[in-house]
Amino acid sequence: MTKINRIQSLLPILSPLIAITSALMVGAILIIFAGANPITAYTALFQESLANYFGFGNTLTKMTPLLFTSLGVLVALKAGQFNIGGEGQIYLGALGSALIGLYVQGLPAIIHIPLALCAGFIFGAVWGWIPGYLKAVRGVNEVITTLLLNYIAVNLVSYLVQNPLKAPAAPSPYSPLIAKSAQLPIILPGSLAHAGIILALIAAIILWVLLGRSPLGYQITAVGLNPIAARYAGMSVERTIMLVMALAGGLAGLAGATEVMGLKYRLFEQVSPGYGFDAIAIAFLSRGNIGGVVLTSLFFAALRSGANVMQRSAGVPVTVVYAIQGLTVLFVAISLAVETQRKAEA
Repeated sequence: MTKINRIQSLLPILSPLIAITSALMVGAILIIFAGANPITAYTALFQESLANYFGFGNTLTKMTPLLFTSLGVLVALKAGQFNIGGEGQIYLGALGSALIGLYVQGLPAIIHIPLALCAGFIFGAVWGWIPGYLKAVRGVNEVITTLLLNYIAVNLVSYLVQNPLKAPAAPSPYSPLIAKSAQLPIILPGSLAHAGIILALIAAIILWVLLGRSPLGYQITAVGLNPIAARYAGMSVERTIMLVMALAGGLAGLAGATEVMGLKYRLFEQVSPGYGFDAIAIAFLSRGNIGGVVLTSLFFAALRSGANVMQRSAGVPVTVVYAIQGLTVLFVAISLAVETQRKAEA
Protein backbone atom coordinates (compact mmCIF):
# COMPACT_ATOMS: atom_id res chain seq x y z
CA MET A 1 0.00 0.00 0.00
CA THR A 2 1.45 3.39 -1.01
CA LYS A 3 1.73 6.33 1.33
CA ILE A 4 -1.17 8.12 -0.43
CA ASN A 5 -3.40 5.04 -0.12
CA ARG A 6 -2.56 4.74 3.58
CA ILE A 7 -3.51 8.38 4.14
CA GLN A 8 -6.77 7.91 2.21
CA SER A 9 -7.65 4.85 4.29
CA LEU A 10 -7.19 6.90 7.46
CA LEU A 11 -9.32 9.82 6.25
CA PRO A 12 -12.52 8.63 8.00
CA ILE A 13 -10.63 8.84 11.31
CA LEU A 14 -8.30 11.80 10.58
CA SER A 15 -10.98 14.07 9.14
CA PRO A 16 -13.15 14.34 12.29
CA LEU A 17 -10.04 14.60 14.50
CA ILE A 18 -8.67 17.49 12.43
CA ALA A 19 -12.09 19.14 12.36
CA ILE A 20 -12.52 18.82 16.13
CA THR A 21 -9.00 20.16 16.78
CA SER A 22 -9.57 23.12 14.46
CA ALA A 23 -12.93 23.86 16.08
CA LEU A 24 -11.38 23.78 19.56
CA MET A 25 -8.67 26.20 18.41
CA VAL A 26 -11.21 28.66 17.03
CA GLY A 27 -13.31 28.08 20.13
CA ALA A 28 -10.30 29.12 22.22
CA ILE A 29 -10.32 32.46 20.42
CA LEU A 30 -14.02 32.88 21.21
CA ILE A 31 -13.31 32.08 24.87
CA ILE A 32 -10.60 34.76 24.94
CA PHE A 33 -13.07 37.26 23.47
CA ALA A 34 -15.48 36.24 26.26
CA GLY A 35 -12.81 37.33 28.74
CA ALA A 36 -11.83 33.87 29.98
CA ASN A 37 -8.79 31.60 29.85
CA PRO A 38 -9.17 28.84 27.20
CA ILE A 39 -6.97 26.41 29.13
CA THR A 40 -9.00 26.87 32.29
CA ALA A 41 -12.25 26.58 30.36
CA TYR A 42 -11.31 23.43 28.44
CA THR A 43 -9.81 21.84 31.55
CA ALA A 44 -13.07 22.38 33.40
CA LEU A 45 -15.09 21.14 30.43
CA PHE A 46 -13.28 17.87 29.79
CA GLN A 47 -12.25 17.14 33.37
CA GLU A 48 -15.88 17.30 34.43
CA SER A 49 -17.24 15.30 31.49
CA LEU A 50 -14.53 12.64 31.14
CA ALA A 51 -12.37 12.47 34.29
CA ASN A 52 -15.01 13.03 36.96
CA TYR A 53 -16.94 9.88 37.97
CA PHE A 54 -20.38 11.50 38.04
CA GLY A 55 -19.59 13.74 35.09
CA PHE A 56 -18.51 10.75 33.01
CA GLY A 57 -21.74 9.00 33.93
CA ASN A 58 -23.62 12.06 32.69
CA THR A 59 -21.57 11.99 29.47
CA LEU A 60 -22.47 8.34 28.86
CA THR A 61 -26.13 9.18 29.49
CA LYS A 62 -26.06 11.91 26.84
CA MET A 63 -24.00 9.76 24.49
CA THR A 64 -26.66 7.02 24.39
CA PRO A 65 -29.36 8.85 22.38
CA LEU A 66 -26.72 10.59 20.26
CA LEU A 67 -25.14 7.27 19.28
CA PHE A 68 -28.43 5.52 18.53
CA THR A 69 -29.73 8.39 16.40
CA SER A 70 -26.40 8.96 14.62
CA LEU A 71 -26.31 5.30 13.62
CA GLY A 72 -29.79 5.79 12.15
CA VAL A 73 -28.68 8.79 10.12
CA LEU A 74 -25.58 6.91 8.96
CA VAL A 75 -27.39 3.79 7.73
CA ALA A 76 -29.75 5.99 5.72
CA LEU A 77 -26.79 7.88 4.23
CA LYS A 78 -25.26 4.57 3.16
CA ALA A 79 -28.30 4.10 0.91
CA GLY A 80 -28.17 7.69 -0.32
CA GLN A 81 -31.06 8.86 1.88
CA PHE A 82 -31.02 11.91 4.16
CA ASN A 83 -32.87 11.17 7.38
CA ILE A 84 -33.56 14.57 8.93
CA GLY A 85 -36.34 13.08 11.04
CA GLY A 86 -34.33 11.67 13.93
CA GLU A 87 -35.90 14.10 16.37
CA GLY A 88 -39.44 12.97 15.58
CA GLN A 89 -38.40 9.32 15.59
CA ILE A 90 -36.93 9.81 19.08
CA TYR A 91 -40.28 11.16 20.27
CA LEU A 92 -42.22 8.25 18.75
CA GLY A 93 -39.80 5.70 20.24
CA ALA A 94 -40.20 7.33 23.64
CA LEU A 95 -43.98 7.13 23.25
CA GLY A 96 -43.91 3.45 22.30
CA SER A 97 -41.76 2.39 25.24
CA ALA A 98 -43.74 4.59 27.64
CA LEU A 99 -47.01 2.95 26.62
CA ILE A 100 -45.58 -0.51 27.33
CA GLY A 101 -44.07 0.69 30.60
CA LEU A 102 -47.34 2.25 31.70
CA TYR A 103 -50.03 -0.14 30.52
CA VAL A 104 -48.36 -3.56 30.46
CA GLN A 105 -48.04 -4.65 34.07
CA GLY A 106 -47.04 -7.77 35.98
CA LEU A 107 -44.14 -8.84 33.76
CA PRO A 108 -40.65 -9.68 35.01
CA ALA A 109 -37.93 -7.25 33.97
CA ILE A 110 -36.29 -9.84 31.70
CA ILE A 111 -39.43 -9.71 29.52
CA HIS A 112 -40.72 -6.21 30.20
CA ILE A 113 -37.51 -4.37 29.26
CA PRO A 114 -37.05 -6.09 25.84
CA LEU A 115 -40.76 -5.63 25.13
CA ALA A 116 -40.60 -1.88 25.85
CA LEU A 117 -37.42 -1.56 23.77
CA CYS A 118 -39.09 -3.40 20.87
CA ALA A 119 -42.07 -1.04 21.10
CA GLY A 120 -39.73 1.95 20.93
CA PHE A 121 -37.95 0.47 17.93
CA ILE A 122 -41.22 -0.33 16.12
CA PHE A 123 -42.77 3.10 16.73
CA GLY A 124 -39.60 4.79 15.45
CA ALA A 125 -39.32 2.37 12.52
CA VAL A 126 -42.88 3.12 11.39
CA TRP A 127 -42.15 6.86 11.60
CA GLY A 128 -39.04 6.30 9.47
CA TRP A 129 -40.79 3.96 7.04
CA ILE A 130 -43.41 6.57 6.11
CA PRO A 131 -40.96 8.94 4.35
CA GLY A 132 -39.15 5.89 2.96
CA TYR A 133 -42.38 4.70 1.35
CA LEU A 134 -43.19 8.18 0.05
CA LYS A 135 -39.70 8.44 -1.49
CA ALA A 136 -39.61 4.92 -2.97
CA VAL A 137 -43.17 4.75 -4.29
CA ARG A 138 -44.23 8.36 -4.77
CA GLY A 139 -40.89 10.05 -5.39
CA VAL A 140 -41.39 12.57 -2.55
CA ASN A 141 -38.14 14.09 -1.28
CA GLU A 142 -37.27 12.44 2.06
CA VAL A 143 -35.64 15.59 3.45
CA ILE A 144 -38.97 17.41 3.33
CA THR A 145 -41.09 14.55 4.70
CA THR A 146 -38.73 13.62 7.55
CA LEU A 147 -38.43 17.26 8.57
CA LEU A 148 -42.19 17.80 8.58
CA LEU A 149 -42.83 14.56 10.45
CA ASN A 150 -40.65 15.93 13.27
CA TYR A 151 -43.26 18.58 14.02
CA ILE A 152 -46.10 16.06 13.93
CA ALA A 153 -44.31 13.76 16.38
CA VAL A 154 -43.37 16.54 18.80
CA ASN A 155 -46.90 17.94 18.85
CA LEU A 156 -48.46 14.47 19.14
CA VAL A 157 -46.43 13.68 22.25
CA SER A 158 -47.15 17.16 23.60
CA TYR A 159 -50.89 16.61 23.23
CA LEU A 160 -50.77 13.18 24.83
CA VAL A 161 -48.83 14.24 27.94
CA GLN A 162 -51.07 17.28 28.38
CA ASN A 163 -54.24 15.23 28.10
CA PRO A 164 -54.77 11.41 28.21
CA LEU A 165 -51.29 10.48 29.44
CA LYS A 166 -50.82 13.30 31.95
CA ALA A 167 -50.06 12.17 35.48
CA PRO A 168 -52.73 13.04 38.06
CA ALA A 169 -52.06 16.44 39.69
CA ALA A 170 -48.85 16.83 37.66
CA PRO A 171 -47.59 20.46 37.78
CA SER A 172 -46.28 20.21 34.21
CA PRO A 173 -46.98 17.94 31.23
CA TYR A 174 -45.60 14.47 31.93
CA SER A 175 -46.91 10.95 32.29
CA PRO A 176 -46.98 8.75 35.41
CA LEU A 177 -43.88 6.71 36.20
CA ILE A 178 -43.39 3.58 34.11
CA ALA A 179 -43.27 0.23 35.90
CA LYS A 180 -40.00 -0.57 37.68
CA SER A 181 -39.77 -3.78 35.65
CA ALA A 182 -39.48 -1.64 32.49
CA GLN A 183 -36.66 0.55 33.82
CA LEU A 184 -33.10 0.03 32.58
CA PRO A 185 -30.52 -0.74 35.30
CA ILE A 186 -27.86 1.79 36.31
CA ILE A 187 -24.35 0.65 35.33
CA LEU A 188 -22.36 3.22 37.36
CA PRO A 189 -23.83 3.31 40.89
CA GLY A 190 -24.65 6.81 42.08
CA SER A 191 -24.59 8.27 38.57
CA LEU A 192 -27.10 8.64 35.75
CA ALA A 193 -25.34 6.14 33.45
CA HIS A 194 -27.68 3.31 32.54
CA ALA A 195 -27.54 0.16 30.41
CA GLY A 196 -28.70 2.06 27.35
CA ILE A 197 -25.09 2.91 26.46
CA ILE A 198 -24.25 -0.81 26.34
CA LEU A 199 -27.19 -1.40 24.02
CA ALA A 200 -26.08 1.50 21.81
CA LEU A 201 -22.55 0.09 21.52
CA ILE A 202 -23.96 -3.35 20.69
CA ALA A 203 -26.12 -1.70 18.01
CA ALA A 204 -22.98 -0.06 16.58
CA ILE A 205 -21.21 -3.44 16.38
CA ILE A 206 -24.23 -5.10 14.76
CA LEU A 207 -24.51 -2.29 12.22
CA TRP A 208 -20.77 -2.52 11.46
CA VAL A 209 -21.17 -6.23 10.71
CA LEU A 210 -24.37 -5.65 8.75
CA LEU A 211 -22.95 -2.94 6.52
CA GLY A 212 -19.49 -4.37 6.02
CA ARG A 213 -19.91 -8.14 6.22
CA SER A 214 -23.34 -9.04 4.86
CA PRO A 215 -25.12 -9.23 1.47
CA LEU A 216 -27.72 -6.77 2.75
CA GLY A 217 -24.97 -4.29 3.62
CA TYR A 218 -23.54 -4.65 0.12
CA GLN A 219 -27.01 -4.02 -1.32
CA ILE A 220 -27.50 -0.92 0.81
CA THR A 221 -24.12 0.46 -0.24
CA ALA A 222 -24.75 -0.36 -3.91
CA VAL A 223 -28.10 1.46 -3.87
CA GLY A 224 -26.43 4.45 -2.25
CA LEU A 225 -23.59 4.59 -4.75
CA ASN A 226 -25.59 3.99 -7.93
CA PRO A 227 -29.29 3.09 -7.75
CA ILE A 228 -29.53 2.63 -11.52
CA ALA A 229 -26.71 0.08 -11.57
CA ALA A 230 -28.17 -1.61 -8.49
CA ARG A 231 -31.52 -1.97 -10.24
CA TYR A 232 -29.84 -3.49 -13.32
CA ALA A 233 -28.09 -5.93 -10.97
CA GLY A 234 -31.50 -7.17 -9.81
CA MET A 235 -31.69 -5.28 -6.53
CA SER A 236 -34.97 -3.71 -5.44
CA VAL A 237 -34.06 -0.07 -4.91
CA GLU A 238 -37.52 0.80 -3.58
CA ARG A 239 -37.53 -1.99 -1.01
CA THR A 240 -34.00 -1.09 0.10
CA ILE A 241 -34.95 2.57 0.61
CA MET A 242 -37.97 1.65 2.71
CA LEU A 243 -35.89 -0.84 4.70
CA VAL A 244 -33.06 1.57 5.56
CA MET A 245 -35.45 4.37 6.47
CA ALA A 246 -37.36 2.01 8.76
CA LEU A 247 -34.07 0.83 10.30
CA ALA A 248 -32.94 4.44 10.73
CA GLY A 249 -36.21 5.30 12.42
CA GLY A 250 -36.01 2.24 14.64
CA LEU A 251 -32.53 3.14 15.86
CA ALA A 252 -33.66 6.68 16.66
CA GLY A 253 -36.72 5.16 18.34
CA LEU A 254 -34.38 3.23 20.63
CA ALA A 255 -32.80 6.55 21.57
CA GLY A 256 -36.19 7.78 22.76
CA ALA A 257 -36.94 4.47 24.46
CA THR A 258 -33.72 4.54 26.48
CA GLU A 259 -34.37 8.14 27.52
CA VAL A 260 -37.70 7.06 29.01
CA MET A 261 -36.56 3.71 30.39
CA GLY A 262 -33.11 4.66 31.66
CA LEU A 263 -33.18 8.34 32.56
CA LYS A 264 -36.59 9.95 33.04
CA TYR A 265 -38.78 6.91 33.81
CA ARG A 266 -41.76 8.78 32.40
CA LEU A 267 -42.78 10.51 29.16
CA PHE A 268 -42.12 14.25 29.20
CA GLU A 269 -43.28 16.90 26.76
CA GLN A 270 -39.66 17.71 25.90
CA VAL A 271 -38.22 14.27 25.21
CA SER A 272 -35.12 15.46 23.36
CA PRO A 273 -33.07 18.69 23.61
CA GLY A 274 -32.12 18.38 19.94
CA TYR A 275 -30.33 15.03 19.82
CA GLY A 276 -31.88 14.29 16.40
CA PHE A 277 -30.24 17.33 14.85
CA ASP A 278 -26.88 16.79 16.57
CA ALA A 279 -26.95 13.27 15.14
CA ILE A 280 -26.95 14.63 11.59
CA ALA A 281 -23.71 16.46 12.29
CA ILE A 282 -22.18 13.41 13.97
CA ALA A 283 -23.04 11.13 11.04
CA PHE A 284 -21.47 13.53 8.54
CA LEU A 285 -18.40 13.97 10.73
CA SER A 286 -17.85 10.21 10.78
CA ARG A 287 -17.66 10.00 6.96
CA GLY A 288 -19.59 6.74 7.02
CA ASN A 289 -17.35 5.10 9.61
CA ILE A 290 -19.04 3.36 12.57
CA GLY A 291 -16.02 3.90 14.84
CA GLY A 292 -16.07 7.57 13.90
CA VAL A 293 -19.72 7.77 14.94
CA VAL A 294 -18.90 6.30 18.36
CA LEU A 295 -16.00 8.69 19.00
CA THR A 296 -17.80 11.77 17.71
CA SER A 297 -20.90 10.91 19.76
CA LEU A 298 -18.65 10.76 22.83
CA PHE A 299 -17.16 14.16 21.94
CA PHE A 300 -20.55 15.83 21.47
CA ALA A 301 -21.84 14.22 24.66
CA ALA A 302 -18.78 15.48 26.56
CA LEU A 303 -19.44 19.00 25.28
CA ARG A 304 -23.06 18.85 26.45
CA SER A 305 -22.12 17.29 29.78
CA GLY A 306 -19.37 19.76 30.69
CA ALA A 307 -20.88 22.94 29.24
CA ASN A 308 -22.57 24.14 32.44
CA VAL A 309 -19.49 23.38 34.54
CA MET A 310 -17.35 25.40 32.11
CA GLN A 311 -19.77 28.29 32.50
CA ARG A 312 -19.64 28.13 36.30
CA SER A 313 -15.87 27.56 36.59
CA ALA A 314 -14.52 29.80 33.83
CA GLY A 315 -17.40 32.17 33.14
CA VAL A 316 -17.72 31.02 29.53
CA PRO A 317 -21.26 31.10 28.07
CA VAL A 318 -22.79 27.73 27.14
CA THR A 319 -23.33 29.12 23.64
CA VAL A 320 -19.58 28.78 23.03
CA VAL A 321 -20.02 24.99 23.23
CA TYR A 322 -22.69 25.10 20.53
CA ALA A 323 -20.39 27.31 18.46
CA ILE A 324 -17.66 24.65 18.75
CA GLN A 325 -20.12 22.00 17.54
CA GLY A 326 -21.05 24.17 14.57
CA LEU A 327 -17.42 24.93 13.76
CA THR A 328 -16.62 21.22 13.83
CA VAL A 329 -19.28 20.56 11.22
CA LEU A 330 -18.08 23.54 9.17
CA PHE A 331 -14.50 22.29 9.07
CA VAL A 332 -15.62 18.82 8.00
CA ALA A 333 -17.78 20.35 5.27
CA ILE A 334 -14.76 22.31 4.04
CA SER A 335 -12.59 19.18 3.97
CA LEU A 336 -15.29 17.28 2.05
CA ALA A 337 -15.59 20.14 -0.46
CA VAL A 338 -11.82 20.20 -0.98
CA GLU A 339 -11.70 16.44 -1.40
CA THR A 340 -14.56 16.49 -3.92
CA GLN A 341 -12.82 19.24 -5.89
CA ARG A 342 -9.59 17.24 -6.03
CA LYS A 343 -11.43 14.15 -7.26
CA ALA A 344 -13.13 16.22 -9.96
CA GLU A 345 -9.79 17.62 -11.11
CA ALA A 346 -8.04 14.22 -11.06
